[in-house]
Amino acid sequence: MSELVNVFDYEALAASRLGAGAHAFYAGGANDELTLRENVAAFRRLQLRPRVLRDVAGATTAVTVLGEELSMPVLVAPVAYQRAAHPDGEVGMAEGVRAAGTLMCLSTFATAAPAEVAATGVRRWYQLYVPRDRGLGAELCRQARDLGFTALVVTVDLPVSGRRERDLRSGWTLPPELLVHSVGLRGLHPHEFAAQVSPAVTWDDVDALAAEARLPVILKGILTAEDARLACERGVAGIVVSNHGGRQLDGVPATIDVLPEIVDAVAGETVVLLDGGIRRGTDVVKALALGAAAVLVGRPPLWGLAVGGRDGVRHVLELLRAEVELALQLLGCGSPAELTPEHVRRATLA
Repeated sequence: MSELVNVFDYEALAASRLGAGAHAFYAGGANDELTLRENVAAFRRLQLRPRVLRDVAGATTAVTVLGEELSMPVLVAPVAYQRAAHPDGEVGMAEGVRAAGTLMCLSTFATAAPAEVAATGVRRWYQLYVPRDRGLGAELCRQARDLGFTALVVTVDLPVSGRRERDLRSGWTLPPELLVHSVGLRGLHPHEFAAQVSPAVTWDDVDALAAEARLPVILKGILTAEDARLACERGVAGIVVSNHGGRQLDGVPATIDVLPEIVDAVAGETVVLLDGGIRRGTDVVKALALGAAAVLVGRPPLWGLAVGGRDGVRHVLELLRAEVELALQLLGCGSPAELTPEHVRRATLA
């Protein structure tokens, strides 16, 4: 894999190896895919402001996020149906993430059982789509806790599923030989479970979920200062500034563009993470400079998995970590903690 030198190389090779339908599922967004493209483009409108003559000989990318000591401020976001990308699926993802020294968030729609992922020893959070069947939701929460998942990541931007037109055109569905453990607990097929995700979840349910899980709760899918304040009032452990990778409501802002208002709104009361559009280490440091404690990446490690299984995952994450380290040093920073808003400026339009 020495010829693959960045995330874009992996993306191109993954596109050639995945079937057209599976690739469309992973790569696509909602409707006209405006937000999908904007997530990436918005980072390009931000420029970095380096400081010179700083001692960066001992620069480190290590961070601590909600008590987890990680090799880098890059975590792996939940991605569904990973065995459709590679036979090792979420187990291969977990092994690659562990080798890279960071943390993985396991999707409700995983094609490996949570116990299989836990057995790899990877640092892990569990992502929950809250089902209409509250008994099933409680069962998934208890299972995550018992298996050593250290946080519950509740996705809050999917009361109903976005209209993903690439999938409508391709007609792709999960191959029947691939099982989804959480779905199988009630004898449902994945498309049936998707219809069972509750559209009636409210802020009042957050406390109940926290009590059931007895784990720190992170809300994934916050895009406004108003909702960020409500999250703080509920005492959540963290929020993820996310637009679901451009796969839900098309036309919402890029996550990096709304990050500053959300950081201001929470005023340090909860941990702020960000996903969406991260393709380079310089994207990571821009997000950290604007107040994120760390970022989550979904598609980049998925491309690594599709190309090379666990080794591909590890290599993609190590490429990003090396790019973060280089960017820190060239900015004059010895660690992610030294990044500030003064390290970023918005590019002026010609």
